[in-house]
Amino acid sequence: MSTPQHCPGYEQFKNLKSFTCKCPGCSQEVEIFSDEFDKKHVCKKCGQEIDFTQCTLSGGA
Repeated sequence: MSTPQHCPGYEQFKNLKSFTCKCPGCSQEVEIFSDEFDKKHVCKKCGQEIDFTQCTLSGGA
């Protein structure tokens, strides 16, 4: 038996991208991953919904 090179689930997540979005209400930065775009995201600081059109790519996850 060999020891795995990566943790379980690595293949599923190795191509994820990380995006930094600013809340339109309070400018709080929120990190969102590329597999979460189909979910609604709300700012934890002020409760306003995050607008994905304001996101910028910040690197691979």
